[in-house]
Amino acid sequence: MKILYITLVSALLLFSCENNKNKVSQIEDGVSLELATYRKTQVSNVNYQLDFQIPKEKTEPIPSKLVLSFQISNLDAPLLLDFKEKSSNLKSILVNTKAVAIAHEHEHIKIASKHLKIGENTIEIDFIAGESSLNRNQNYLYTLLVPDRARTLFPCFDQPNIKATYSLAITAPKDWAVLCGAPEISKQDSNGFTTHHFAETDLMSTYLFSFVAGEFAVTQYNPGDFDMTMLYRETDKEKITYSTDTIFNLHQQSLSFLEEYTNQKFPFQKLDFATIPGYQYGGMEHVGAVQYKESALFLDETSTENEKLRRLKLIAHETSHMWFGDLVTMDWFNDVWMKEVFANFIADKIANPAFPDINHDLSFMTTHYPRAYSEDRTKGSNPIRQELNNLNNAGSLYGSIIYSKTPIMMRQLEIVLGKEVFQKGVQEYIKTYSNSNATWNDLIEILAENTDIDVQKWSETWVNAAGRPIFHEQIVYDDNENISSFEISQTAEDDSYHVWPQTFDLTLVYKDSLQNISVDMKSSSVNLHEAIGKPKPLSIIYNSNGMGYGIFPMYAIKDQTAPRIEDDITRGYMFINTYENSLKGVVAPTDALEFYRQNLIIEKNELLTNLLSGYITTIFWKYLSPEERTAYQPLLADILWSQLQMEIPSNVKKTLFSTFRSIAYSEKSREQLYEVWHKDITLPNLKLNTDDYTRMAKSLALFNHPEHQSIIQETQKALENPDKLAEFNFLLPSLSNDVDVRNRFFKSLTDEKNRQKESWALNALSNLNHPLREKESLKNLRVSLDLLEEVQKTGDIFFPKGWLNNTIGRHTSAEAYSILDNFLTENPNLKPTLLSKLMQASDDLYRVRLLNEKKTKQNK
Repeated sequence: MKILYITLVSALLLFSCENNKNKVSQIEDGVSLELATYRKTQVSNVNYQLDFQIPKEKTEPIPSKLVLSFQISNLDAPLLLDFKEKSSNLKSILVNTKAVAIAHEHEHIKIASKHLKIGENTIEIDFIAGESSLNRNQNYLYTLLVPDRARTLFPCFDQPNIKATYSLAITAPKDWAVLCGAPEISKQDSNGFTTHHFAETDLMSTYLFSFVAGEFAVTQYNPGDFDMTMLYRETDKEKITYSTDTIFNLHQQSLSFLEEYTNQKFPFQKLDFATIPGYQYGGMEHVGAVQYKESALFLDETSTENEKLRRLKLIAHETSHMWFGDLVTMDWFNDVWMKEVFANFIADKIANPAFPDINHDLSFMTTHYPRAYSEDRTKGSNPIRQELNNLNNAGSLYGSIIYSKTPIMMRQLEIVLGKEVFQKGVQEYIKTYSNSNATWNDLIEILAENTDIDVQKWSETWVNAAGRPIFHEQIVYDDNENISSFEISQTAEDDSYHVWPQTFDLTLVYKDSLQNISVDMKSSSVNLHEAIGKPKPLSIIYNSNGMGYGIFPMYAIKDQTAPRIEDDITRGYMFINTYENSLKGVVAPTDALEFYRQNLIIEKNELLTNLLSGYITTIFWKYLSPEERTAYQPLLADILWSQLQMEIPSNVKKTLFSTFRSIAYSEKSREQLYEVWHKDITLPNLKLNTDDYTRMAKSLALFNHPEHQSIIQETQKALENPDKLAEFNFLLPSLSNDVDVRNRFFKSLTDEKNRQKESWALNALSNLNHPLREKESLKNLRVSLDLLEEVQKTGDIFFPKGWLNNTIGRHTSAEAYSILDNFLTENPNLKPTLLSKLMQASDDLYRVRLLNEKKTKQNK
């Protein structure tokens, strides 16, 4: 029997290999899972020796050379290198010192087996670097190669589980600084250019390779363990002085925490970083050369505590990736969420000691829950772990499910296992898979070794299922109005069979007390024995500790004798749950808006003020009709303006002012905003900087202030930073009050080259599709939808969703719904990943329609 079993296994393995080889021979665009699986068995010990020669003019091509060294284990199939560029960019290929004909098709360079040998091989390629991920500006550039864009720059094995080392040389204009993943070891000047030679890097996946080159200021500092270098383009001396030391120290704090938490010293040669104006993301965790959005790091004395906290969490997030993602990397991008969940989860832990005055459980809740719900409530909801057959679709996996639902899931898992068991498992995971690759199941197996809990079953719903639960209550009272039975049950919002095991508290509200009851939902329903015999409460607050996940029953606290809810988390989740119930039609949007307005006036917690401000702005612009907005705007604006005159904390006041600025379109409030911008009025304890005045100028132009032309001119003069001035000038057509100018500008965005500054393009689309311009922008709405597939092909990972959020996602009219409906009818074969993003972005449009239909039925 044993011999028969071995024979069967051998036959199955042989069949699998043959099947993979057959599929590999059928070359397709992108990097298919079949190709990646086969190539992992074929190739190892990879080194890329790269030489890029960057000219002074951005329009000139970049001559480049690759010397690729690797070992090959079998020659059963040709070797495929990934290169998503024109064939004409390939100039010559030598394989083991012999010239071979260039065979380039379906984004792959095909090297016939006859040119290769078992063991060590070398391929030399002269080529012109691809530019779609080079982010070239006139005086600087930076690579951004996640998830599968290394192949757009140079020929490579572009898959996360073929890690390699890199030896880089870059020739650039003499006054340019250059940063990459390894220390610089030498440089030579010649004819106005400098050639920079760098040491061999640590092992990394292709998406983590990066370099930055350009006219950057350079500063170096040792915050504790070793020297760190920062490249930056910020010119505001106050921000530079105020922020520089803090930026370095926050990296050191994050690094020290992670070394202790993981029981693993910092695993790479260096931790340098560059800040980049108008960067597409908050940051990107390239080994040895982290990139950040410049505005997120450089703050000044006008910044709020929330802005400082966001900066720390961003730095902590990217530093966490050095262990989670860079040192231990997912085997395939279907597990990309694993590196993001740890980065966000650990970042929240790092923030605690650095900001002792902030309620970090509250910060966790207000940061993650609204964002997770924003996607998980939609028809486009997706599981945390998704299927991925080809890396060219990997960018579509990213979103708030990955970044915000996963930390909630991981916190629940930590509670289930206990913090010590959980941390021990994480340490074992890092130790076992250092400089290698791992899957979610690899981590689950480690965690399962130290617990009796069926972690695999637990993760089946939390990780592999989409959506969220809806909680229901069934309370029975006896003749004395005491609780005789209290059952809580859950059903899946999408009507599936899934049950989310979780724990949370509920609070019974009485005139003289608040009583908490813990709920442990291990199945679809639970009886709360602890509640039996208690008097009927005035109200019940569900998820009062902010630990649960889903839509909870809701009560309005109408009795004026009820105690004020002093606990920030309890109060905060009341705000969140009210919003979720209003979108379900349980609470009218106008009632929710009034509830938030009343609380905004008295709220003193900055995090909750931010939360309320966001909900007020969303409901005001999306869930009120134009007529309701016109009627409600004076009430809301006047109360905000009155609050701005009072002595309240500056952090809270800045949030209130931001809310006021966003709705100040009436003649009265627009003039008040102008007086602040023009410095005719000084609001007490409101700290404003140049960026704030620029935002006011944009709002005044958008709201068609009579002096908008002079406002624009004065703002241009005030912008000393050339990068910020360039962005402002780019946005001007989108702020124009001339419809023809705006339409021409939108048409320009249909050309890929005008979308290269993605954050600029998204801001412009937001202006073009502002609710005050909804009727005029409908003309371009169908075109924006028709461009979706092209936008996905040409844009970075967050751009397609951003494109949708700022086009169809800004609309709530019946006409917009009709345009969307027609688009979906005429595009039945839209990629599932794009359809998911479209459903997420248009969720408000669907809900407004349903709420309007409900209102119409009620009025009949």
